[in-house]
Amino acid sequence: MTWLTFYLFALLAVPTRFVIGPLGSAGAPSMLIGLLSLCVWFLLVVTRRRPARQLRFYPLRWAAGALVVVCCVSYAIAMARPINLDEMSPADVSVLSLLSWTGTLLLATDFVRSRRRIDDLVWRIAVAGGLLAVLGLAQFVTAMPFTDLIHIPGLTELSGGGLPSRNGLVRPNGTATHPIEYGAILAMILPLALHTALYQTARSAFVRWGCVVALTAVIGISGSRSAYLCAVAGVLVCLLAWTPVLRRWVVSVAVIGVTLVALVWPRMTKIIIGLFNDPADDPSITSRTDSFDFAWAFTAEHPLFGRGFGTFLPKYRIFDNQYLVQLVSVGFIGVAALLAVAVVAMLEMRRVARNADRVTDIRSRDLAASLSGAVLAGFVSMAFFDTFAFPMTMGTLFLVLGIIGAVARRDRDDAL
Repeated sequence: MTWLTFYLFALLAVPTRFVIGPLGSAGAPSMLIGLLSLCVWFLLVVTRRRPARQLRFYPLRWAAGALVVVCCVSYAIAMARPINLDEMSPADVSVLSLLSWTGTLLLATDFVRSRRRIDDLVWRIAVAGGLLAVLGLAQFVTAMPFTDLIHIPGLTELSGGGLPSRNGLVRPNGTATHPIEYGAILAMILPLALHTALYQTARSAFVRWGCVVALTAVIGISGSRSAYLCAVAGVLVCLLAWTPVLRRWVVSVAVIGVTLVALVWPRMTKIIIGLFNDPADDPSITSRTDSFDFAWAFTAEHPLFGRGFGTFLPKYRIFDNQYLVQLVSVGFIGVAALLAVAVVAMLEMRRVARNADRVTDIRSRDLAASLSGAVLAGFVSMAFFDTFAFPMTMGTLFLVLGIIGAVARRDRDDAL
């Protein structure tokens, strides 16, 4: 738990532009901690005294392993044929990044074993998300990034901090590289914050609900279509799992909140509506839709394993769609492996929720729903930007997947 908390801090608190200089883009602190997590996981597994449990079938662990194998096979095929020199280093970093995220997933899955520790980890993610949202609120109000005040000894700053704007309003980005990444992270954490607010009642009510309010507010002012859609997808999963009474209460509060914002700040309401009005004339949307034919032309050359994991560079085209990048880079098999991780994770949580229904464990059922909502929000975000190029998003997603693995593993072991 201490190690994963340290990873969470390095992931969300340290701006992604800070790296260990000689290592370049491979020197992000969170990436190095993730790679160490993979080594720690391997050492703990091979030194365990109960080999029988090592052989048990845990679907999410195998799904993540399949994704790594497929991406590494694609990487190996690319390196075995003629390749541009400037593609080699990004491909190496891509493989290391995937191994780093997987290390976090495996460590959480296999060694966060008690329900109390799972709840503590979910709580820490919710609080971290709340603090990240408070930073975004401060950025929005003051138009100051604040992250430019951060200086970490031993780390090199790859680029300067700044705040973009849209429609005359500042778009907060917290410690993330881009507002889209920032919005996706908050959308993933929001379902977990709702769970802690509703069911971890032994903790401070001010902190619990403060995190929910801060996350909701920053997503609202983000000016990001992807953040809105990801948040709706994640919360909708939670909404379907809630009791009718709780569902009506939450929907009523949401309607009242939206109405008050529309009355007090009509400009923001118009901006949000304008983001979804007339998409055919929106360049950010048309650039994404126009990429399908371009992606297919590359895919047709290498349909199974793609042109090589991590070898499709932004200089060729920016798809703003991770599924298209995955299709071009790792082929149809790579896309299937990526989607399999999401499907397996949500099926595991569905099984946990059904088992919780049998014993009327509402809290476990809601935890399963909130984790499913977080994963759905993360995979929905992949349709709006190249998430593999943004380590904070993928690091958060794989940490949530690791918690899902821990919950599912505990449920399977208790059933034996």
